[in-house]
Amino acid sequence: MKLRIKFSKTGTMKYIGHLDVMRYFQKALRRAQFDTTLSGGFSPHMIMSFAAPLGVGITSEGEYFDLEVASAASSEEMKQRLNAVMADGITVLSVLQIPDDKKYGGMRLLAAADYLVSLKQLTDSGNDTELAEAAAEAQKLIPAFLEQKEILLEKKTKKGSKVMDIRPLIYRLEPRGDAFYLFVSQGSVNNLRPEYVIEKLFAFAGREIPAQNLKIHRLDLFAEAEGSGQNRFRSLESYGEACP
Repeated sequence: MKLRIKFSKTGTMKYIGHLDVMRYFQKALRRAQFDTTLSGGFSPHMIMSFAAPLGVGITSEGEYFDLEVASAASSEEMKQRLNAVMADGITVLSVLQIPDDKKYGGMRLLAAADYLVSLKQLTDSGNDTELAEAAAEAQKLIPAFLEQKEILLEKKTKKGSKVMDIRPLIYRLEPRGDAFYLFVSQGSVNNLRPEYVIEKLFAFAGREIPAQNLKIHRLDLFAEAEGSGQNRFRSLESYGEACP
């Protein structure tokens, strides 16, 4: 059977990279005595996959990984057992059973994500007048920014660079206090990083905002389902059911 585990990653844990997070959960699952299924071959390992590895320095309250197990306790008991062995900065939010069919895998389903992006100086010190003015100006220009027929972004690749239109990949952009709420395309095909959108918005406002000045917080991950507009997306968590 397969489980989908949702967790948050905050505080100093945001500086821990994906491979270390994966190793951390492997050890935590053993300590929590999960009956995990192991792969075959000379180097058997837990069968687990993360929907969208988080970049270093980004916090989140909507991280997921799928795990194969031979047996399971109740969802509440499994969540409690895992949280009992968690370090500060990582909290398990839910443990749910998902269908065994590969098409329900989080990595395969992933189509979008939403974020809250703020400026570090505004968050940490609250006295950076220039950044506050730049943010306010950028927020006012959001409607005009989104009315553009195309928003071109030059991306560097191993083979050189290419120019792509990111406007179709921005599903929603709006102010949230001093911050920016984004709902954008994510996945293996069309993956749009939130900092690219904010940098282009500030450039549209005639301002420049270095990526290191952005504080990025991921809210959740979504799959594309039936419907239209933003309503066609559903959280990866919604595909799971509680284990009795």
